[in-house]
Amino acid sequence: MMDTTDPYEPELAPFQESDQSGADDDTVAKTGTTTVGITTPDGVVIGTDRRASLGGRFVSNKNVVKVEQIHPTAALTLVGSVGGAQSFIRTLRSEASLYETRRDEPMSIHALATLAGNFARGGPFFAINPILGGVDDEGSHVYSIDPAGGVMEDDYTVTGSGMQLAHGALENQYDEDLSIEEAQTLAARAVNAATERDTGSGNGLALATITEDGVDIEEFDDVTELL
Repeated sequence: MMDTTDPYEPELAPFQESDQSGADDDTVAKTGTTTVGITTPDGVVIGTDRRASLGGRFVSNKNVVKVEQIHPTAALTLVGSVGGAQSFIRTLRSEASLYETRRDEPMSIHALATLAGNFARGGPFFAINPILGGVDDEGSHVYSIDPAGGVMEDDYTVTGSGMQLAHGALENQYDEDLSIEEAQTLAARAVNAATERDTGSGNGLALATITEDGVDIEEFDDVTELL
């Protein structure tokens, strides 16, 4: 039989599906989480709780900062498995940095959100559902990125195990003309509402304030400090 293999084609190893049947069990550290993103005319506020758990039943860490800067004027939350979220953040931050180095300007937030969706859909990032918030020449932006790579922009959004409780706190109080300070209070109120009933959320608050000047992240042991 004639060999039809192209000698110039790369040799590919056979595809092997990774067994993730046990990757979502009680040994995987998860952020559980309530994360809130709110747009204002002057910037974006992102609030998250600080609890990580095993199987949703044991608190494995009480001081997880679930929001990190990934761009000069953008931040991303950690939602889902801790390993997947951390890997996702490192990858996205690296690509944003490469873009800025090559083009001598930061990536737009819309482009960053599109890239995040592409990575979530095609990459090995297990069980993530982050919020991306940022500011660029077109204004303030908040996006939710779902595990299948869906990208949705909104004036405000919530992800994580406490999302229903946090949404209830936001619905009647959000206003498009909120100041940064009012948005910080509202984010704290939404996270606090979730921690009252959601076992995956708790142990204080991490608050990221994003403006055209950059990203500022603060931690609070007691959410009521901002209420």
